[in-house]
Amino acid sequence: MSALSRADTSIIGRWWWTVDRWTLAAITALILVGYIMMLSASPAVAERIHQVRDIFILKQVVFLAVAGVIVVAVSLLSPRGVRRVAVMGCLVAILMTAATLVVGAEIKGARRWIALPGMSLQPSEFLKPCFAVAAAWLIAEGKRTKGFPGLLIAFIVFAVIAVLLKSQPDIGMLAVLTGVLFLQLFISGLPLYVVGGALTGICGAAVAVYTFYPHARKRVDDFLDLSLPGNYQVRLALEGLGNGGLLGRGPGEGRVKDSIPDVHADFVFAVAGEEFGLIVCLAILATFAFIVIRGMRRVEAEGDPFVVLAAAGLAGGFGFQALVNLGTTVHLIPTKGMTLPFVSYGGSSAMAVALGMGMLLALTRRRPPGGEAT
Repeated sequence: MSALSRADTSIIGRWWWTVDRWTLAAITALILVGYIMMLSASPAVAERIHQVRDIFILKQVVFLAVAGVIVVAVSLLSPRGVRRVAVMGCLVAILMTAATLVVGAEIKGARRWIALPGMSLQPSEFLKPCFAVAAAWLIAEGKRTKGFPGLLIAFIVFAVIAVLLKSQPDIGMLAVLTGVLFLQLFISGLPLYVVGGALTGICGAAVAVYTFYPHARKRVDDFLDLSLPGNYQVRLALEGLGNGGLLGRGPGEGRVKDSIPDVHADFVFAVAGEEFGLIVCLAILATFAFIVIRGMRRVEAEGDPFVVLAAAGLAGGFGFQALVNLGTTVHLIPTKGMTLPFVSYGGSSAMAVALGMGMLLALTRRRPPGGEAT
């Protein structure tokens, strides 16, 4: 790719010289980390549930390969193309998320998945990137076009999504989408007193969820008392992180993967800490932070409010998801069942995150003033 001339006017040539190659490299690095962590963490899980030892590795190789293709393909789109894909994707994801309440498979008390041949699809994963872009368009269009109730529509769509996620239940996903929406509202100029009032409302809603929903209350109660059986995985994850020290025990030498049921998904960071140590963990954290900060910095001088809000929502949602997973692993927040982007096992997660990162790359491509990169 680096051999391409700046005079190359082909689609790939124009893409290569306009895309943010630093962010693309960081995404590639996370995908490679995902491959490595599946090689280390998943065989023990497969053996424990009496599956072929390499079953999760082989599936994740396919998932991450597809994710890589999605990142590149979506990054070729113009901002208009990103908006169209996101709006249609948001509608489809809402309908399929609603369908999980009727035909979805129930796993650990939640209905979030639709069974497909070879994998289970979690439609709500695709709400994160699609809603971020759709909400950005609605908010921006509401400011641009007099009389268009963009903000009201965005809140109505969010309310529908919130009801669906509460019914599954998937409080972690709802928390991420809430964070994305309020980040976009803040950037769009929402007064601080309104933000404060909204945060107060969120706190009140959190108290209500704790009071009236046993599933959420159990998660919080388990979080407050680390000795409870519900914190078994968290205790082992903390033990693994402590055992890793600065440089780790070495690839394949970890022990927590033999005991934690969801070690290849929700607690894969514990394996990284035990086998590769604090330095590698900090490098992974720095990669996530780089993608978020870089994505937001690339649109600082952007004149299109839609692009600014959409890029901020995509980058923020990516960072929120990583924080939820990492916060769970190190016992900073109650367990949420959320994957670490590109690193944890999961086809729906890998492809949904790839869709979001492809959109972010498309929106942050260098474009002529007043024009769109194609």
